[in-house]
Amino acid sequence: MSPLRLLRACHPLPALAVTVFGGLLAVGMGHTPAGVAAVMATVALSQLSVGWANDAIDAARDAAVGRADKPLAGDLAGRRTVAVAAVAAAAATGAACLWWGWPAGAWFAVAVLSAHLYNWPLKATVWSIVPYLVSFACLVIFVSTALPGAPFPPGWLVAAAALLAGAAHLLNAVPDLADDAATGVRGLPQRLGARRSLAAASGLLLAATLTLLAGARPPLWAGAGALLTAVVLIVVGWYAAPRAAFRALLAVAAVDLALLVLSGAL
Repeated sequence: MSPLRLLRACHPLPALAVTVFGGLLAVGMGHTPAGVAAVMATVALSQLSVGWANDAIDAARDAAVGRADKPLAGDLAGRRTVAVAAVAAAAATGAACLWWGWPAGAWFAVAVLSAHLYNWPLKATVWSIVPYLVSFACLVIFVSTALPGAPFPPGWLVAAAALLAGAAHLLNAVPDLADDAATGVRGLPQRLGARRSLAAASGLLLAATLTLLAGARPPLWAGAGALLTAVVLIVVGWYAAPRAAFRALLAVAAVDLALLVLSGAL
């Protein structure tokens, strides 16, 4: 398997997004440049392990539905290579957790374990959303407790991260619902269907927005603008076609993500 195909198998865009999120959160919370780099390296390792494990586990299913965007769908022989890479990245992540020590390393270990439990066995169950809630909440706690003195982040920040992650799970699954149904995946969004998944994601995003505004208490103009933007986009999404609703809710998620990162310093 070529290095490029191996890289594609790690879900590079989501992996990069989560890594950058961890880095921005570390900046907002006051980490030194070296600390930010260490946080990002640790998160990147974990994302490699989770992404590669996901593709190795789903290889046969992706091949069955002809997923052209999945490298292993057309190269099942490469499954072993990706699985070995996932194990190696997981071992490196475990070493990073030990390096961070208590309590930061322990919180990150929980986040990574939860993400792997999503890959198997929770992805195909009604509990598929739980790893997202747990992993992102623990990621925020990790970044905070990695600071000198290991301060625990405010509860509203942890709750907002979990709500945003839950919405991300529902939104991320919507484009693939048909493929999932064809291969018997019955996670929460597959059980809800596209419309109800979008509606549930709307509720979670609105809750995340309100939680962030109540906790961070930004200037009135900024808070009112963020809330108005979220409400307008959600209302538009309710009356739009599923594809337009999906994009509108992604925009709300982006607003919430910016609020979450900027709230890290508080």
